[in-house]
Amino acid sequence: MSGAVARLANINVGGVVNAAGSLLNLQSQRNANSNDGGSADLGLIGLAVMGQNLILNMADHGFTVCAFNRTVSKVDRFLANEAKGKSIVGAHSTEEFVKKLKSPRRIMLLVQAGKAVDDWIETLLPLLEAGDIIIDGGNSHFPDSNRRTKYLASKGLRFVGAGVSGGEEGARYGPSIMPGGDESAWPFIKDIFQSIAAKSGGEACCEWVGDEGAGHYVKMVHNGIEYGDMQLICEAYDIMKRGLGMSSKEIGDTFTKWNTGVLDSFLIEITKDIMYFNDEDGKPLVEKILDKAGQKGTGKWTAVNALDLGMPVTLIAESVLARCLSGIKEERVKASTKLEFVGRATTFEGNKEQFLEDLEQALYASKIISYAQGFMLMQEAAKEYGWKLNKPSIALMWRGGCIIRSVFLKDITAAYRNNPDLENLLFDDFFNKAIHKAQPGWRDVVSKASLLGLPIPSFSTALSWFDGYRTKDLPANLLQAQRDYFGAHTFRIKPEAATAKYPEGQDIHVNWTGRGGNVSASTYQA
Repeated sequence: MSGAVARLANINVGGVVNAAGSLLNLQSQRNANSNDGGSADLGLIGLAVMGQNLILNMADHGFTVCAFNRTVSKVDRFLANEAKGKSIVGAHSTEEFVKKLKSPRRIMLLVQAGKAVDDWIETLLPLLEAGDIIIDGGNSHFPDSNRRTKYLASKGLRFVGAGVSGGEEGARYGPSIMPGGDESAWPFIKDIFQSIAAKSGGEACCEWVGDEGAGHYVKMVHNGIEYGDMQLICEAYDIMKRGLGMSSKEIGDTFTKWNTGVLDSFLIEITKDIMYFNDEDGKPLVEKILDKAGQKGTGKWTAVNALDLGMPVTLIAESVLARCLSGIKEERVKASTKLEFVGRATTFEGNKEQFLEDLEQALYASKIISYAQGFMLMQEAAKEYGWKLNKPSIALMWRGGCIIRSVFLKDITAAYRNNPDLENLLFDDFFNKAIHKAQPGWRDVVSKASLLGLPIPSFSTALSWFDGYRTKDLPANLLQAQRDYFGAHTFRIKPEAATAKYPEGQDIHVNWTGRGGNVSASTYQA
């Protein structure tokens, strides 16, 4: 038995040890690949900018990294330029790449999500030994990571799905990393990941998230919240631009001011930079950019998963749909000539300075709602998929290195550290006070923007969700009556209204017209 298998026998490998017979058989097939001379702490496949920057980051922290790419000329180019003089080695074949790695081999894939990840796994499988670790650092969909964790465990290998956020700069100088999968792999990668991760208050923005696809799930929700944050900022920009008639510089000045208070964040910071950026003709470049937003799918995944789990994650969903609406540019141009704004107010009237303060509070309150919804979704996912998600650690991981990093997240970290079982972020004293303080201005902004005909899907859905969440009795009672009327879908009676005729806790059908009969449809939740 090799050293890798011996180590594997002494740690919890999530069920792999129970398949000892298959491991021994696997090992006998792989003895020819036994690794005694590897020098690299980790191997990384995929030399696009993110991959190169992660390698450079690891090398800066004293780790030796082996770089590989399917197009091997990229390896030579990287070694001769950015990687020159650093603890980085290269390989020109998959076999050479694997032989250069210390045991247990730690291999990180930074390739396109989907088929490319599966193809690389199949390419690597014959060359690896039991206990080796494959890490997918791309934007993979969490069901794929669930599947890959189980598949590699059946082969005696360990899989980690690690969400990585922060873009190119984050990868180079400190990203947020969200690893999940086979937890027995964590002791072998923890030092590397926590060393290269961003730091917040002296703590690494990287911690083990949970089993199977939990890491990529948390990254998916992170990206969904990112969609929401960006859309809210865009709506605030549009209110200032078209509602208040402010110039790009004036808007930049406002974002600069906001970035010194409760909205201090990476996205507010880059937005003020964008507002100040002029083209060669002296005009703001942002005003020349086509208003047709792109998306890679992670926001949509979050919205779809929320629907699957029956969770009202309205702000992220509206943010995704806002991008879809921006995508039908030609149709919108036509609509702008046929559909006129009709309203009593055509220009803003009131105290502009007060309104800008209200707008700041509206943005802050809507962000609180977005994060409250995101953590609600993760909480429900943990129940549904049998994961143990550490909410304080998740908030900490997002405090630095990632796109949604902000001062605001330290308050979320504190809320969940004070009460790890906190049912909803709005029940925490800090956020409860903040949301109540913001309400008057928040409501004024939503009403004035609507009166001026400005689209504010994310601001308005945040406020509507808040009003719905705080409502004891919603009009869904009528909805249930309607469903029972036309489809015999039944309803349940309120406890205080229960009688012998309408007992509590039972599915009831009423013959509303006297002609419908007494047979009811089966009850189920889609």
